[in-house]
Amino acid sequence: MSTLSYGLTASLDAARKRPDVALVMNVANGYYLPLLRARGVRTVVNVDGIEWDRAKWGRIAKTIFRLGAWMTAKFADTLIFDSHEIARRWGQDFNRDGIYIPYGGDEVAELPLESGLEHRGYVLVVARFVPENTIPEFVEAAEEIAKTVPVVIVGSSGYGGELDEKVATLAANNDHVTWLGHLSDDRRLYSLWQHAAVYFHGHSVGGTNPTLVQAMATATPIVARDTVYNREVLGAGGRFCDPTPESIATAVLALASDADAQAESSAVSLARSRQAFTWPLVCSAYQSALGSSAGTHTA
Repeated sequence: MSTLSYGLTASLDAARKRPDVALVMNVANGYYLPLLRARGVRTVVNVDGIEWDRAKWGRIAKTIFRLGAWMTAKFADTLIFDSHEIARRWGQDFNRDGIYIPYGGDEVAELPLESGLEHRGYVLVVARFVPENTIPEFVEAAEEIAKTVPVVIVGSSGYGGELDEKVATLAANNDHVTWLGHLSDDRRLYSLWQHAAVYFHGHSVGGTNPTLVQAMATATPIVARDTVYNREVLGAGGRFCDPTPESIATAVLALASDADAQAESSAVSLARSRQAFTWPLVCSAYQSALGSSAGTHTA
């Protein structure tokens, strides 16, 4: 795993240079915290999501993440949680508290509409093709949704496989389904969010998801899978559904056919983004956390 190898080399470098504090990302790097502590380097660790709950990982990987989390709980000086629910889980499972710092989104000016699409005239999904992102269920729902409104799918597994094949087949056999694969052009992706009638967010694990926060910053009407994480981020203005093709299609089509509801969802998402999920807020919180940790450092 690249996280482990990169974390090792970065930790060895930090141990040699001995900064006052190191910002460590992901519990997979918990294995190297004893080395940093032994060298007098204080650590602020963003624990990321509950990796051992992710369906994409096998038994060995889940064990590695769980043990890394235990090492993090034991040896990290300060923990950062990107959601309150993640903080609750760490208090329950490891008896550790920490600092809440979510992710931010980028507001953008009005962007050109993707060729062939209409403003508020299509349903969008953006996700890696892994089971916990509800992609299999959305693909089934898309067949029903596309009878009424076009569907645009952004994402892939990155290595091919069954889900990629299903989406490719769906797009090939249905003129109202477009699969764009992975997009590295942020402006193009932001445009797709900005003009969508509905963005479906199917992520089921993790904490504050950066994709969801970015969709909010682009004022996108959103339907999300009903999870404690998504409810925490979207708040009272969120629209939620169960992880079944029928529930997804019903919720998405209801919002896609209601211009007033779209306007309300768009406004609420943008207002909440500005209130709680901006990069200046995030960076200020990290600066404060790192400064506090460095200030308690003793050589």
